[in-house]
Amino acid sequence: MCGIVAEYNPFHNGHQYHLEETRKKLKADIIIVVMSGNFLQRGEPAIVDKWSRARAALMNGADIVVELPTDFSVQPADFFAEGAVSVLNCLGCDLISFGSESGNSQAFGEAADLYLENEAELDDLFRQAHQQKQTYAQNFSDVINTYFSQFPLDLTQPNNMLGFAYAKEIRRNGYDMSIQTVPRKNSHYHDDELDSSFSIASATAIRRTLLEKREAFTAVETFVPAEMYDVLKNHPLISWENLFRLLDYRLSAISTEDLSQIYLMEKGLEYRLKEKISDAVSMKEFIESVKTRQLTWVSLQRICCHILLNNTKQAINMAEKRIEAVRLLGFTEAGRGYIGKHKNEWSIKLVSNLNKRTAPNFEQDIKAGHIYRLADKEQINHQDFYTKPINFIDNNGLK
Repeated sequence: MCGIVAEYNPFHNGHQYHLEETRKKLKADIIIVVMSGNFLQRGEPAIVDKWSRARAALMNGADIVVELPTDFSVQPADFFAEGAVSVLNCLGCDLISFGSESGNSQAFGEAADLYLENEAELDDLFRQAHQQKQTYAQNFSDVINTYFSQFPLDLTQPNNMLGFAYAKEIRRNGYDMSIQTVPRKNSHYHDDELDSSFSIASATAIRRTLLEKREAFTAVETFVPAEMYDVLKNHPLISWENLFRLLDYRLSAISTEDLSQIYLMEKGLEYRLKEKISDAVSMKEFIESVKTRQLTWVSLQRICCHILLNNTKQAINMAEKRIEAVRLLGFTEAGRGYIGKHKNEWSIKLVSNLNKRTAPNFEQDIKAGHIYRLADKEQINHQDFYTKPINFIDNNGLK
């Protein structure tokens, strides 16, 4: 069984290619996707809701899509990977497939082994380097390249960094899961312009075209499958700007003391956030006024997500976090067969519908769904209690 960790923000032709290559080259009989819900790893709301993205994945090669709990989805790479890989392991995956700039599957396992063998010393070096005025990724890459004369991976590349995080979790926990990577095709993760000479573009470029440049929907039509194009054209497209007024209210109403207890909040940052929000008229302006070389745009977005969700450091204690249940977002006929055959073997609950009995396992995800809807409550459907898994057997996934 093959597992994929994804966000599909939005689902595009590159994701379709990855699923096709995974099925064809890795001979995967069942593909299970663990996908972030409505708030994502980089600390931003998804451009379209989790159900629309899950449906597109199922229509293009996935057999089962489950939701990565919010506590793990809005996290730096290591915690994000910890949650996602543990879910795939619990669901019986013996293979993980991901896109990377490297394309060398063996290199990820070798890199993870090298790191774990020297983890204590590397952590000490990183703590020292963290004082330098660079981003986390730059500091981490510098430490690795200083410590090792030759390292198997270029960790300045974002997909390599995520793949490395997956590999570390697999090796650290002794999961019986092999690693396979599919090279990225045509575009890079951070490419922010569409290139009409290709049919594959980065999700960043697609989002920027629609949300920032406000170009016509036809500009992205050749880069996404038809079903996702219909969603983008007919559903509200959500960004931080849609939630900025809510963030403004939260920062204005919360005390400095309580703000200091928000998860991921750095010492003293609470004062700067409350000062800068008073004059900012947009999320872009707000983040630009607060960010520094060390405190990146992404780090600030994650903190702002946790402010919206009112997640405290005490509540989000990752040392004690364990995923006991995951939400089933959708399945195909093959997926249903796999679930029926193996669900009693799993150490994790797979929940189809939310009700009074199952809701306590998903309080954070329910809260995230409510807040996401506030971006456009008239057009965004209920995300949890009134929505059942997408079923490609009885209604072809069209309901």
